[in-house]
Amino acid sequence: MVIVTTEHSTEHSNEHTAVDPDSYDFRRIQEKWQPRWEELGLFTTDLDDSRPRKYILEMFPYPSGDLHMGHAENWALGDFVARYWRQQGFNVLHPIGWDSFGLPAENAAIKRGVDPKEWTYANIEQQKASFKRYAPSFDWTTEIHTSDPEYYKWNQWLFLKMYEKGLAYRKDSWVNWDPVDQTVLANEQVLPDGTSDRSGAVVVKKKLTQWYFAITKYADRLLDDLNQLEGRWPAKVIAQQRNWIGRSVGADVDFVIEGRDEPVTVFTTRPDTIHGATFLVVAPDSDLAASLVADPSVSDDLRAAFDDYLTATQKTSEIDRQNADRPKTGVPLGRSAIHPLTGERLPIWAADYVLADYGHGAVMAVPAHDQRDLDFARAFDLPVRVVVDTNAAVTGAIPVIPDGATLDDFDLPVLDPAATGVALTGQGRMMNSGPLDGMSKQHAISAAISLLEERGTGRAAKTYRLRDWLISRQRFWGTPIPIIHGADGTEHPVPVDQLPVRLPSTEGLDLKPKGTSPLGGATDWVNVPNPVDGSPATRDTDTMDTFVDSSWYFLRFLAANDDTQAFDPAVARKWAPVDQYIGGIEHAILHLLYARFVTKVLFDLGYLDFTEPFSALLNQGMVLSGGSKMSKSKGGVSLGDELDANGVDAIRLVMGFAGPPEDDINWEDVSPSASARFLARAYRLALDVTSTPDVRWADGDRALRQVTHRFLADAPGLMESFKFNVVIARLMDLVNVTRKAIDTGAGAGDPAVREAVETVALGLSVFAPYTGEEMWEKLGHEATVATHGWRKADPTLLVQDTLTAVVQVNGKVRDSFEVSKSIEADELEQLARSSANVQRYIGDREIVKVIVRAPKLVNIAIKG
Repeated sequence: MVIVTTEHSTEHSNEHTAVDPDSYDFRRIQEKWQPRWEELGLFTTDLDDSRPRKYILEMFPYPSGDLHMGHAENWALGDFVARYWRQQGFNVLHPIGWDSFGLPAENAAIKRGVDPKEWTYANIEQQKASFKRYAPSFDWTTEIHTSDPEYYKWNQWLFLKMYEKGLAYRKDSWVNWDPVDQTVLANEQVLPDGTSDRSGAVVVKKKLTQWYFAITKYADRLLDDLNQLEGRWPAKVIAQQRNWIGRSVGADVDFVIEGRDEPVTVFTTRPDTIHGATFLVVAPDSDLAASLVADPSVSDDLRAAFDDYLTATQKTSEIDRQNADRPKTGVPLGRSAIHPLTGERLPIWAADYVLADYGHGAVMAVPAHDQRDLDFARAFDLPVRVVVDTNAAVTGAIPVIPDGATLDDFDLPVLDPAATGVALTGQGRMMNSGPLDGMSKQHAISAAISLLEERGTGRAAKTYRLRDWLISRQRFWGTPIPIIHGADGTEHPVPVDQLPVRLPSTEGLDLKPKGTSPLGGATDWVNVPNPVDGSPATRDTDTMDTFVDSSWYFLRFLAANDDTQAFDPAVARKWAPVDQYIGGIEHAILHLLYARFVTKVLFDLGYLDFTEPFSALLNQGMVLSGGSKMSKSKGGVSLGDELDANGVDAIRLVMGFAGPPEDDINWEDVSPSASARFLARAYRLALDVTSTPDVRWADGDRALRQVTHRFLADAPGLMESFKFNVVIARLMDLVNVTRKAIDTGAGAGDPAVREAVETVALGLSVFAPYTGEEMWEKLGHEATVATHGWRKADPTLLVQDTLTAVVQVNGKVRDSFEVSKSIEADELEQLARSSANVQRYIGDREIVKVIVRAPKLVNIAIKG
């Protein structure tokens, strides 16, 4: 990757001072306009401006090095949108910041033996210089860094608000542990293959005391409110969030355990099959399993077998545990549960196919009708009881039923899953189920819940795949958690007036990952007086997950320089939610889910008047080389090299022209050099115009004006539907038509030519702003084109007053020409007869008949 520095730019500037100012030299043009835009402060937003508002935001970057091809696409697309809405007369907020805490910076700093802050802020300066070169229309006065104390102070404020509301809590639990980065991970940070989304290491389970945000309390709202986003967010993102939240509806069933006062509650989506339950299974890594096996009634041999099994389970990834094809394993716990409806004694087993964080960490096993339970029952010779008569669905043969008869009149066999090894999962009527016999599934579910509620042994319930958000991290480079721990184990929030709790100096600290937070080594920082009574106490040494930083950052842009509050609710009511958000689909669950959660919490606390943070979402595709994703870490085509070779505008144009934004871009299929040549042709038009800016456009060539005004009319709709490639294609067409008018038609002095070229400059100011600005200046305008505003199309020029008339000879098309819609039939026939092409086919042959369908068609019939 080419590193762009100010010295690099200065060198280019000196190199090109002698270049012809009328040539299209992108380096000279870039170096001219970049400082001028900065001096003018064109894109600084007045939040009090009364014009209609648009808040445009791209997912902010992580400062891992210089910009790469993914950045080039994401911020080109976002800038197209921001510049377009400014042209439409809106007061646009288009801010920029850096997601600057986190593991990659910390690991890179450790590897190089430098302070994470030094490494991070050097990368920010490098990216900032490259961004300015790339010309996105940012309001640089809003710049934020999440690693600044002025920012993370408000992370801590948010944490304390969560804590007050009971949404931030600490508990002992089995957590996902990254053995490479030596820190815990939220469930969302574990990939489907069981590896860490950061280090790639296989994630293991470890029991720790950790901080959580209770996102599950908002599960229903997070799920149901997705309906508000239909048609405004990509369907794929909405589907992924729905699947991740994973609401299941069923019943909680209480099983009394012999020798234990507290019942065990299990969740089931099929309470109708409760009479088919023949044993209970608990997750070996659950607190319940540990409690059950600790009972004195359990033999030492069973307890030892359980301990061995638990150790093996902890080394197995969740993805493997959920693999349906994996042989079932487990151990008996030597305890029995009492069936809540029949009183039957059911043995309790521990098995790793049950997860501790699903439902209550236990399931009632109905092996006849659940394949995993059946596989387990067959492996350990446990009873299998059929309670759903699936009849013909099982036998595979539906008999011919005489009139007046039903399936109940037939003695159809019920297959035995214990023998076949295939669970009966089809529809049918209940059997062997006492009062539920004969009922359909839906009726039986309702009836079973009613029975459980009558007996006080169960109730209707819901459960979710979603788990509470684990926010603790055992690393240094993050927001300190603002809690002080008393010697007696009590928790004391840091008073708000003492925020921020700043990170200590790294001097003397060992930042290498070792399973506990490096902050524990900063004794002067850790040891503090208890804020209640002044007794010795200690700070919490974990830091927050960096997704906390990005869960609300869009609000901080509204008060980036305000030290008194995280954001002003009154300003948020005017400007938020974000009107258009742009970023990769890889954040479909993590970032977007967390931002939605925090927004709803702030709404409930009275700080916001909306419940969804991003009104509309655009996911861009990936930039590929050789079929592989390009990035700084993965390599590929160098963005810096492409910018040096073809110019910023050419690369931006490629990003818009390559196809729909959501599609991937194969770099081998695009041509930045062709984009550069097009920009040179467009620029040349501005040099050729000879009329003055005050010319009367209405006096110009009507045909050219119609093309110009059709573009002015169509571009807004195309832009708002993100058809950037179509807009660019139409710009190319307008350039070609205008060049033809100059060279062979109206001429460079025609007012319509100036109007067309100024329209090209306006259009290019969205996609290729350096070129657009230079053209605008060459056309004699003083004010920047970026703030000029979009011109409205003249409706009288959108009405097509001509059409194409076709001339046929003996039914075959031999010529065509433009005619007025009001042309008379005899005039059209005369034009057709006088056509040189038509005469060539007629020659000396006799014309038998002429059929005229004015104004579109003439058919001449001839002999021979």
